[in-house]
Amino acid sequence: MIMIRARMHDCISCAILLAGIAALLLLQGVPVRSGDAAFPKAMDNVTVRQGDSAMLRCIVDSRVTRVAWLNRTTILYAGNDKWSIDNRVVLLSNTRTQYSIEIQNVDLYDEGPYTCSVQTDNHPKTSRVHLIVQVPPKIIEISSNIAVNEGSNISLKCIAVGRPEPTVNWRHLSPKAEGFASEEEYLEIEGITREQSGQYECSAANDVAAPDVQKVKVTVNYPPYISDAKSTGATLGQKGILQCDASAVPSADFYWYKEDKRLMDGNKGLSMETKDTFSRLTFFNVSEQDYGNYTCVAINMLGQTNASIILYEETTAALTPLKGPGAVHDGNKASEKAGCVWLQLLPLLLLHLHLKF
Repeated sequence: MIMIRARMHDCISCAILLAGIAALLLLQGVPVRSGDAAFPKAMDNVTVRQGDSAMLRCIVDSRVTRVAWLNRTTILYAGNDKWSIDNRVVLLSNTRTQYSIEIQNVDLYDEGPYTCSVQTDNHPKTSRVHLIVQVPPKIIEISSNIAVNEGSNISLKCIAVGRPEPTVNWRHLSPKAEGFASEEEYLEIEGITREQSGQYECSAANDVAAPDVQKVKVTVNYPPYISDAKSTGATLGQKGILQCDASAVPSADFYWYKEDKRLMDGNKGLSMETKDTFSRLTFFNVSEQDYGNYTCVAINMLGQTNASIILYEETTAALTPLKGPGAVHDGNKASEKAGCVWLQLLPLLLLHLHLKF
């Protein structure tokens, strides 16, 4: 029991001694000035990306008898003895010319001053290196996809962090809209138009790593607008088609009317096909009753519009009379020409008869 206590006392004494030595090296050490050839000589400032490993190297010589690495007032290593409880801190080398440690998986709290402290035959000396931790850009908050009515004001938010502080850029990706970019965390759009709908890209960059990019979809709602509704001719007994094109967000619902009667898909001899942007009426066997005026109505939650379309009878074009040898002559036109000749000769005949009698 006495021997165990004696050993524990020796260990405690050893630890106190090492701590005292390290503290002495730190507090009493003479800083090495720039250009001073004396040892130790630590690296310049070390810049490392978050998550990578940082190596802290100290150049020594044969005059050095004791060495230690410290972080502020915390001893990391004293010679080959590890004092830090952090598993990420490891000893790389302890030779007559170099004393180096490595900090693995570096994080922000590792940033700061590190001191290489040595004891020579003359007196303690120290050399300091500053560890700088860079953080890749990361977008931590961005607006959700939104849908607004045309003419509304919107504000898109994109908050990013990183070291150095990242630059935030907004860009509109839609080819239909006027291109623009904004170097602000908040993108403000007043009186938004339908052309300004689409994808908006936020990019955060600080040259530490590839930019962090995220997107927001902006949907602009607007009432229906009929872009094309032309009257169409159809031959009796043949197929006829009427089509109505309309753009709207949300997509419009289409309705067809002939006079005051609403037409339904499946009516005898009639087919109705409707997509997001158009509606089409097909008459498979056009009759006299099918000719007339039709109304296309497009409706969504923001309003409605309509257009009038006529299905008219299309007749077969007359053939042009043939000319030249073998042509068919128009008998009526020949008789009209002969009559004109007799009218011209009638005064002469009357004069001849008058002189004779």
